[in-house]
Amino acid sequence: MILVLAGTSDARELALLIKDKGYELLTTVVTDNAAKSMEEVGIPVQVGRLTAEDIQQLIQERAVQCVVDASHPFAEEASKNAMAGAQGAGVPYIRYERESLSSPGSEKLIVVEDYVQAAELAADKRGVIMLTTGSKTLKTFTDRLLGLPDTTVVARMLPRLDNMQKCEELGVEQKNIVAMQGPFSKELNKALYDHYGVTLMITKESGKVGAFDEKVEAALEMGIETIVIGRPKIDYGTKFSDFPSVLDQLKQVTGGN
Repeated sequence: MILVLAGTSDARELALLIKDKGYELLTTVVTDNAAKSMEEVGIPVQVGRLTAEDIQQLIQERAVQCVVDASHPFAEEASKNAMAGAQGAGVPYIRYERESLSSPGSEKLIVVEDYVQAAELAADKRGVIMLTTGSKTLKTFTDRLLGLPDTTVVARMLPRLDNMQKCEELGVEQKNIVAMQGPFSKELNKALYDHYGVTLMITKESGKVGAFDEKVEAALEMGIETIVIGRPKIDYGTKFSDFPSVLDQLKQVTGGN
């Protein structure tokens, strides 16, 4: 049994490859929508956030041979829990993370280390700020930006009820919510920036599968200042950015096909 932390499109693709190699596997995701995408291709899935203790218990109950962590590049807590759970249960841990992309060189682009730095910098710049950083850290930005003179916050996020409720609770006006599921083309990004009159865009370096290129290139081509939040710095140990290397390592640690 292989335990795969999934939830992204490339994680689903990797899970399918592992299944095709003849391994029995279980995937874990945090949303019903992600679970549905797994079920559609016949992959066993469990929904819900897992602590390190949960993962360790799951490994022991299901006789898991290896944990493959293919969670989102910014799912820092999930990865740390997966590593701790695997270590506690004494099974190998393999990290798959989509390749990091170099931010295009431009005087309009600034790379920061975290969300707090991004919010502080945005507070200095003000204007019409589009957030494409998701709902989890929305409060970091609304606490710092809402109510500032000459500042409008536009939040772009997945069209989920809990996201809309969070926007309402934090004070993001309905007219400034873009509830859409990507990936977005460069043309659509430009249309959204133009529609809202965006002067500053904030994103995170999620990789090509996360449509990072299209967001940033569209903004820079329109002369829009862009703040990019760099990935969390985590020592994963065994880490790969391509599927064949993950499968080879899985074969080594399990003696599989």
